[in-house]
Amino acid sequence: MAYEWETVRVSQEIFYYLLRYHELKEEEEGQLYRAYTEQEEVQNLVKSQGEAAGSSVERYGNVIYLIPGEENDFLGYSKGQLKNALCRSGATDRDYFLSQFVILTLLVEFYDGQGSSSKAREYIRVGDLQNSISMRLKEGAEHAGEEEEEQKGIAFSDMLRAYEALKSEERGSRSKTTKEGFLHKILIFLEKQGLLEYVEQDEMIKTTKKLDNFMDWNLLNQNNYKRVLRILGVAEDE
Repeated sequence: MAYEWETVRVSQEIFYYLLRYHELKEEEEGQLYRAYTEQEEVQNLVKSQGEAAGSSVERYGNVIYLIPGEENDFLGYSKGQLKNALCRSGATDRDYFLSQFVILTLLVEFYDGQGSSSKAREYIRVGDLQNSISMRLKEGAEHAGEEEEEQKGIAFSDMLRAYEALKSEERGSRSKTTKEGFLHKILIFLEKQGLLEYVEQDEMIKTTKKLDNFMDWNLLNQNNYKRVLRILGVAEDE
């Protein structure tokens, strides 16, 4: 299929913008936004460029996002890069899986996957998040035997030992050997990605519109939501 040169040029401009900023908002770049949403040929070319780059281009609400695929460690993060970003130096796979469990728990605390909007609360305190993580790890370790854990790909007992090995200190601790410091590093990383607002002085966590949109439009269809709940041990396989 042949495209007009202007159509190709505009699609390349949009894709370059997405490569640079990872999102395109209607109120910031109205002309490019309208070209994508109103011209099917432009949209098809942008999506095609996204696929060639191991990513997808999706519009949620009035924002267009470039979303790297799971194996895309050029535009996204490799496991090693995430481990360095989320965990202390010398971290093991157990520490890495614990960091992923913390993020899953955080998502479930904010989103329930029900109704027109999946968001269930406006904020959570860091202390409440700590308690939820501890509770879910203990429940998972109690209900899953070693054989069952291996089938799920998560060893709850290993993650629980890693979490309990971290000290617990007064609020505001940033030591990498404390629960507070471990969570702090994860929250700062998510804030830098534009997914959370972390009010450190109040130890309060809020989600951003970017994360709300992504959860409502992409992740929390019922199949994905139930899968997350099963991983966390709060929903049983049907």
